[in-house]
Amino acid sequence: MATLDEKLMEDLKGAMRAHDERRVSAIRMVRNAIKNAEIDKRGPLDEVAAAEILAREVRVRREAIEEARKAGRADVVEKEEAGLAIVLQYLPEQLSREEIAAEARKVIGEVGARGPTDRGKVMGKLMPLLRGKAEGRLVNEVVSELLTR
Repeated sequence: MATLDEKLMEDLKGAMRAHDERRVSAIRMVRNAIKNAEIDKRGPLDEVAAAEILAREVRVRREAIEEARKAGRADVVEKEEAGLAIVLQYLPEQLSREEIAAEARKVIGEVGARGPTDRGKVMGKLMPLLRGKAEGRLVNEVVSELLTR
């Protein structure tokens, strides 16, 4: 299986040949974000860290879409949604809400969490397990629901 960087490079070349400017732009943005993270780390990223970068790019694009909708900028919404669809293709399959809840229940049992005040303990142990597999906001939402029951 090709690494994420190899796949991005291969797809970038294909998009350039096809003169698909949106795809070229989105892939370049993702590659630049990964390269910047590698420079900051002073070494190559593993697949999980690269997936976190992709998740951050997805989050940024979703926020941009939301802001553009509020501002009534349909052109920006369309552009960002197209870019989001491209970036989502490279993101590893994300866990479903039910899968997150199952993992959260295990951790809640392990740490002996009793209520909402124990959310920090649960999140501290759960997030490293779900790193790159689930969006933090969703994990927080699920944990909060489980602890308030």
